[in-house]
Amino acid sequence: MIRERHLFGPGPSNPYPEATRALAEPLLGHLDPEFLRVMDETCDMLRTVWGTDNARTLPLSATGSAGMEAAFVNTVHPGDVVVVAVNGLFGQRMTDVAARCGAEVVAVEHDWGQPVDVDRVLSAHPSPAIIAAVHAETSTGVRSDIAALGAGKGDALLLADAVTSIGGIELRADDWGVDIGYAGTQKCLGVAPGLAPFTINDRAFERRVETPRSWYLDLGMLGGYVGEAGVKGGQRTYHHTAPTAMVASLHGGLTRILEEGLEAVWARHQEAGDALQAGLQEMGLELFAAEGSRLPELTTVNVPDGVDSAAVRKQLLERHGIEIGAGAGAYAASVWRIGLMGRNARPDAVLLVLAALRDALGRG
Repeated sequence: MIRERHLFGPGPSNPYPEATRALAEPLLGHLDPEFLRVMDETCDMLRTVWGTDNARTLPLSATGSAGMEAAFVNTVHPGDVVVVAVNGLFGQRMTDVAARCGAEVVAVEHDWGQPVDVDRVLSAHPSPAIIAAVHAETSTGVRSDIAALGAGKGDALLLADAVTSIGGIELRADDWGVDIGYAGTQKCLGVAPGLAPFTINDRAFERRVETPRSWYLDLGMLGGYVGEAGVKGGQRTYHHTAPTAMVASLHGGLTRILEEGLEAVWARHQEAGDALQAGLQEMGLELFAAEGSRLPELTTVNVPDGVDSAAVRKQLLERHGIEIGAGAGAYAASVWRIGLMGRNARPDAVLLVLAALRDALGRG
């Protein structure tokens, strides 16, 4: 028997019960009319959490990293200038993926732990095809101002990573000028990893690569099966065997979120994050992310001098069944990442992780 874990790291998080229960429902075929109804409802709920009316809003049958691949492979033409705001690991990955698609990448580097400098990004090139940035940088716990990038993007397409922000903090793709966005299910949406909520507007779709290098992630083909197909009605065009149980689970998680109310869910994440960060500072620990730009759903904290980061995380896991994350990149041993996402964004989880950390550090 695997002992239950409290997943308080950077993801995955413990799923909402509604998402778990949906996995036990009878399995449906990917062209079953009942499944197509579930899929269409799921796409419609995704539009709500994305804050968009985009017809092409759908759960890609892969993880958030495939969402990143789909975003670039469908929109980057060889030689396109792509400006990427890099303030953490996932901004770095954007530069890699864009380059593999043949882009001329202009990376705007920032210190890790700092939000994106909007003016520097917007002035990095006079006429980029795409401006890309991470809304909630999972490696550092920092939120950046996507709305300001959208306001100043000009003719460029704005591409946003919302993997850690969707379902946890304010996200308004249409109002903020986001043309292409991708996310994951395993964080604030409270669903197991395996799907990539994705959205692309008509402006970006009209500029797409007609025959992208990826057959599996070709949005033109996918739209005939899901997303726009559900909006427009008519005959579905078979593309691939969708992971029907995972879509049903996402449907359950999204239903749970929207029944609570999206803004209430954002407020719950904020309350939990504020309480955790206050408790950590009361213990004498220092937060890593810049004040004023800290994510409530993912807190980064400096490992105290003389403390073995890995040993503390091992004790938390073995003694308390609590998973927290190490830092990323150069901060792997000097930062902890503590996530309170989805159903874990609640007061009892805050008290549990603080008490366990006090125990592990001998600060009781």
